[in-house]
Amino acid sequence: MTQALEEKIAHLTRTVEDLSDVMAKQDSELRRLTSLVEHLAQRARVRESDGGGGIILGDERPPHY
Repeated sequence: MTQALEEKIAHLTRTVEDLSDVMAKQDSELRRLTSLVEHLAQRARVRESDGGGGIILGDERPPHY
């Protein structure tokens, strides 16, 4: 019985280590994607403040009317 418990503990320890590695990779990817989204949002704010863009939202009238 002791051997079975030791095997289960070893298996669970390995699983926890594997999951920790997965979480570390996901954290890295999440940080990278968050940085990218912040960069794109900043670009959109700059483009919006420049008055360019040419995107018509909702029922706004185009500038040539």
